[in-house]
Amino acid sequence: MDRPTRRNVLIGGGAGVGLIVAWAVWPRRYQPNLTAAPGETAFGAWLKIGSDGHVTVAVPQLEHGQGVYTALAQIVADELGADWRTVGVEAAPLNPLYANPLALDDLFAGTFTRLPDSLRQSFAERAGVTVTGGSTSVRMFEEGCRTAGAAARALLCKGAARRWGVAWTDCAVDAGFVVHAGQRLRFAELAAEAAGESVPDPLPIGVQGAGKLTGRSLPRIDTPAKVDGSASFAGDIRLPDMVHAAIRQGPIGDSRLVHVDRAAADRIRGVLAVVENPRWVAAVATTWWAANRALDALAPRFATPGPLVDGAAIARSLDDALAGTGERVVAIGDIGTLLDGGGVVTADYGVGLGVHASLETTGAAAAWRDGRLELWLPTAAPAAARAAAARAVDLAEGAVIVHPTLGGGGFGATLDPLVAEQAAVLAMQLKRPVNLVWSRGEDVAHDRFRPPARARMRARLSANGAIAAWDARIAAPATGHELARRLFPGAATLALGDADPYPVAGALPPYRIPALAIHHHAADIGVPTGHLRGGAHGYTAFFTECFLDELARVAGTEPLSYRIGMLGGDARLARCLTTVAALGGWGGGAPGAGQGIACHSFRGSHIAVLAEAAMREGGRPRVERLVAAVDCGRTINPGLALQQIEGGLLFGLAQALGASTGLTAGRTDVRGFAGLNLPRLADTPDLIVEFVASDEAPGGVGELGVPAVAPAIANALHSATGMRLRHLPLGAGA
Repeated sequence: MDRPTRRNVLIGGGAGVGLIVAWAVWPRRYQPNLTAAPGETAFGAWLKIGSDGHVTVAVPQLEHGQGVYTALAQIVADELGADWRTVGVEAAPLNPLYANPLALDDLFAGTFTRLPDSLRQSFAERAGVTVTGGSTSVRMFEEGCRTAGAAARALLCKGAARRWGVAWTDCAVDAGFVVHAGQRLRFAELAAEAAGESVPDPLPIGVQGAGKLTGRSLPRIDTPAKVDGSASFAGDIRLPDMVHAAIRQGPIGDSRLVHVDRAAADRIRGVLAVVENPRWVAAVATTWWAANRALDALAPRFATPGPLVDGAAIARSLDDALAGTGERVVAIGDIGTLLDGGGVVTADYGVGLGVHASLETTGAAAAWRDGRLELWLPTAAPAAARAAAARAVDLAEGAVIVHPTLGGGGFGATLDPLVAEQAAVLAMQLKRPVNLVWSRGEDVAHDRFRPPARARMRARLSANGAIAAWDARIAAPATGHELARRLFPGAATLALGDADPYPVAGALPPYRIPALAIHHHAADIGVPTGHLRGGAHGYTAFFTECFLDELARVAGTEPLSYRIGMLGGDARLARCLTTVAALGGWGGGAPGAGQGIACHSFRGSHIAVLAEAAMREGGRPRVERLVAAVDCGRTINPGLALQQIEGGLLFGLAQALGASTGLTAGRTDVRGFAGLNLPRLADTPDLIVEFVASDEAPGGVGELGVPAVAPAIANALHSATGMRLRHLPLGAGA
């Protein structure tokens, strides 16, 4: 390609756009850096074959329980023709080859609006968009995994054909063997010499015996190690001379450490050091328990300039934002004066701060040795974690090595690089390996919360009850911009658009509405926010599907028929609705029935949920049953898909009934699991999931089960009690 000049890269846009283009089009090539152990042969960036027959697949996505280690390995093994019993995985090294540009759209919901589509891949590579999120793993990497498996299969067939003196296209693969006319050679025997063959062009996909593993519920690769305890999480890392650290941070806001009682901490047995930072203090000891006890003894005090944020201040910020003009994000048709005058249906909805509450609290291990800083942590953004750690201790990024570990949940919390910075600072100051683990209270108190939001929904119905005009105004923090700046501080400044579509993602109804507008009213609430499983869809679907239910009641129409009548050509979502109604025994949502229904389209997939619920004494809802019909396209591993939908339904249940906290004087009102009202085993409803057969491309599954649950429950409670609950968690507000 021609060498870019200032003139040819700046033509066609403002300075910011021109800089993006200049940065993205500069010529470059990326080479695989997958390391082969003795006895292994690497086939590009995705897989290795050992002399004992094992196949190792490099997975660039964080495994935090969603099954990505199994799904991506299954795609490679399927195309390679491997024996599943010989397949293992390892975390892929950091490399732009594993960039995930799809996350720019689906995780950040179109936040990077200034970035031309043609440059998205280049931008993702250069900005380090190696992230896990937005249900993008299979959708982004299936093609790369299939290509890698097919290329290795072709090379193995060429190696065998050369030995046998036959055409390589006449050879096939079968469970780890290359076969031809009764002859068989193990992959292990061929790997070393086959790697020297040339990859054919065009590459044959799905032939020569490939395609035997897709669509099968193969056993998860990560399960045995998790069952026998050999799986390594960040808290399990042990290195020679390692010490353990616990941390305490100040109230939310620009809090600064002003005093600690070091003498009191020194009296705790096992305490080795106290490390002070402007924003936090860490106690270091021979055990984590001793370090955590030392934190209490330190009795750290922080000073926060200005008023401390609380629930009332957040509510005022949201209300003030909603009273403002707002930024129009979506417009269809012309509302004009349709929403003026009487007869307009209006409803206000709200949602509180959402807490991640994953089983594993935030943590990381770090060691400074041989001129390099090494980090072990469950990170959904390893390039961002490396960059943040390097900045924190003034090192070049090349001097920092990130070892991704398994994650115990995460649900979006592992996108944040803060703990990588803290562990790096501790390791450099102590000059000893350190394992830093946040306490449960610290994990809740300093979460990157799902943003709170307020919505004002307005609509006018035509004479036949159909929706003639729809207006949604949503007040919420600009979480997409905030998250992007934390992950890609330099690049995001160039690429972010003026509007932030993340806070209203999912607010566009799937129904035919001739005149529609959606506005985002940005609110500065003074609280750090981030991505929580389901993203903004977790509350925008609640606003939309509850308001739709209210409109159906106003129109005097049964809610299921009302939805289907307005879907138009969306046959996939309509089929989900009819399927869930038949499967769950939908009775029309009549008063006293305690049934509610909701649907949502998300990440290329579709879901409908039927809930049966009632109100217990004391005003706490009880959900008896959740039924879901899902169209997520072609599935790689149906068992994994089922696990994700069931998990998503329970996660949606948690968001509907709890998983939230208020704030008082800069501190969360909830400090642990006890106050989050998370569903226990006794609270778990019957779950029924039906997959609608589909040959469409795979859609996202990891977050799909979440958004429609809360509105289905709210609609069911309205059916049961006649009360319309418009605030999440249900029963917690007006």
